Parts: sequence; C-alpha cells; structure tokens
Amino acid sequence: MKISDVWSVGFLVLPANHRHIHPSKGPLWILVLLCLVSLFVILGYVYPLQNSSACLLFSSRGCEALTDWLPSMSGRDYTDAEMASKAVIKEILSSPPTLSEAPKIAFMFLTPGPLPFEKLWALFLQGHEGRFSIYIHASQEKTAYETPYFMDRHIRSDKVEWGQVSMLDAEKRLLASAMEDPDNQHFVLLSDSCIPLHNFDYVYDYLINTNISFIDSFIDPGPHGNGRYSNHMLPEVPVSDFRKGAQWFTMKRKHALIVMADNLYYSKFREYCRPGMDGRNCYCDEHYLPTVFHMIDPAGVSGWSVTHVDWSEHKWHPKSYTAEDTTFEILHNIMSITETVHATSEEMSVVAIRPCLWNGEKRPCYLFARKFLPETLGTVMLIFNNYTNT
Repeated sequence: MKISDVWSVGFLVLPANHRHIHPSKGPLWILVLLCLVSLFVILGYVYPLQNSSACLLFSSRGCEALTDWLPSMSGRDYTDAEMASKAVIKEILSSPPTLSEAPKIAFMFLTPGPLPFEKLWALFLQGHEGRFSIYIHASQEKTAYETPYFMDRHIRSDKVEWGQVSMLDAEKRLLASAMEDPDNQHFVLLSDSCIPLHNFDYVYDYLINTNISFIDSFIDPGPHGNGRYSNHMLPEVPVSDFRKGAQWFTMKRKHALIVMADNLYYSKFREYCRPGMDGRNCYCDEHYLPTVFHMIDPAGVSGWSVTHVDWSEHKWHPKSYTAEDTTFEILHNIMSITETVHATSEEMSVVAIRPCLWNGEKRPCYLFARKFLPETLGTVMLIFNNYTNT
C-alpha cells in the first residue's frame, strides 16, 4: 500500500479506500475512543492527581510518570520584587563566599520571654569572646539578663503565633540583625529550651569549618507532608519539590543572604502555607526553608538539623525533658548519635536512616538539644563539663 493511499485519525492509520467500510459503523467507535482519551488528558492536566495510590492505577511510577508527558503549566509575569529576588539569589549562589579574618557564630534565640538556660549558655560561651554574637527575639516579654553576654542583646521583636507566618518573620528578623555584623559567618537558630551538647570549640569547628548549612529537609508523601501542599503555589513551587523539616537551622552567610533577598518563594508560603488553607493545616516554618533550599541549592544543605528533638511520643510536640529524665547517660547518648532518622506521616510510615556526614566524614549529628524544662538547669549545670568533654 502506498503512503498516498492511507489517511490517519488520531494515533491510528486507516486505509484511504474505505468504500467497503460501512460509513455509520467504521470510524465511529474510534472517534468516540479518541474523545474519551482527549477528555482524560485534559482533566489530568487541569486537575492533576495528587494521591499516589490513584496515580499508580495508571503507572507504576505514580504521578511523576503522568506529569512527564503532560504539557508544562504556563507561567506568569513576575512582579518587580520577584524578578529582583531571582536575580539576587542567582548572583549570591554564583559568587565566592565572603571571608572574615575573625569569623563568628551568631547565636539567635527565639523566645517568648526569659531564657531559663542563660547561665548554662554563659558557661558555654565563657572565654571565647570575639568568636560569637548573641541576638534575642523576645516576642512577649523583654527581661533583664544577669550575664554580660545577654545584656542589651534584644532586637526589635513582634508577636509570634505558633504555626503562623509570624514565626518565619521572627526568624528573618533575627537574621537581618545578625547580618549587620560582617564577621558573623554562621547563624544558629535556638529556642528558650535549647541546651549545648558540646563545648564551644567543638561547635565552632563543626560550623565554621564546613561549607554547608544544616537545614533539615526530607520528602513526606503523607498527610503531614505533601498533604499540606496547595496547588496555589504553582508554578514556582511544584509538589515534587515540596519538603518538610524541623525549623531549627544553622546556615552559612550566603544562605542567610538568600533568605533576606527572597520575595519570590516567601510570598507563596506566606499566602498559601498556613493553618486552614484549602482545608489543610500547613506550617511555613516547617516547609519554607526545607523546600526553598532543596530547589535552589540542594548540595549546599545537610538535610538534617544539628538540634536534637525526641518525637518518640508521637504527639504534636516533641518530648519535654524533666529533671528526672536529665542524666549524664541521656545526654551522652544523644551526643553519640551518628545517624539521622526521618519518618513519613503515612499510615504505613516509611523510615529513612542515613549517616551524618561532615565534610565527607561520619560524625555525631547533634550540637544542641531541646526541649528541656527550666527545672533541669541545676542538673545540666552540674554535669556540663563532664558530658561536653567526653
């Protein structure tokens, strides 16, 4: 049969000489089939599948296989501020790091009011003047501190509500204040219930002498991970890049600059990652940094936080350590952990375990720990020198 003797309908090729095919029965079923296929494709594009089980009905690779061949979603015109964010982020990532002859660590405390472990932190910092800076964001009450390291270290603060974007704004406020000192090269976010697990020299070496930021970031397909995602974040934040992690970070100066410059991604999380959004409870302090740095610089972040928390009780908040819980053995065990564990929130939870690598070398994961109740201060002070020098 010659090429000129055939004609096509959709994906099928039919003989051009169709006089022997009854006109009312031949192509009709094919046209109906093509209409159904076209309708399926259009619906799949307009209402993309988000449930992995539903996607598996059509492909063993799940939703990813479907989105591979669906047409890409059209973009939109960026605002001036968003264009500026994209340009600045690209420039920061491509520029060599700014070096300091006397690099410092900025310890940034996010607290409602007092710091119950002020004396412990003063013991930790003593003798290392010139190698650190202190910044305090007290969202409810500014208190007078007893030790010189914490006196007059309050920054301009505002109200912070758990789960709201105000938490993220407070973190950015701390970073902005700490960025004013050009010698601050690494930035550590701490809560009022955090304690140090190692001595200052160990922490300084761990943070200053590496080229990554310690930002927790992992994929959770369950209801408390990707289940919080909103399609309103498209096209800037696709669900395939949506990540989850603890809010307690440490970051290099170039990454802190990016957080300050970003308006493109921040605006998406401010508007569409919040409690009650689309019937979901999304918390931007658990998703903004993990997602953004997974998208723009995945090799530049660790994927785990150096602040330990115990989620073994499977509640909305991690375990709180009482005076009775706090022993040398407990702290030593936390200090000795060399693998990080991430569990998904699906009914059949998937647990991922990976070694904590520092400059390619397996080392203890954690420099700090929380949540310790104020009643533990006396015990921790007594055993501080013993557990930090092991």
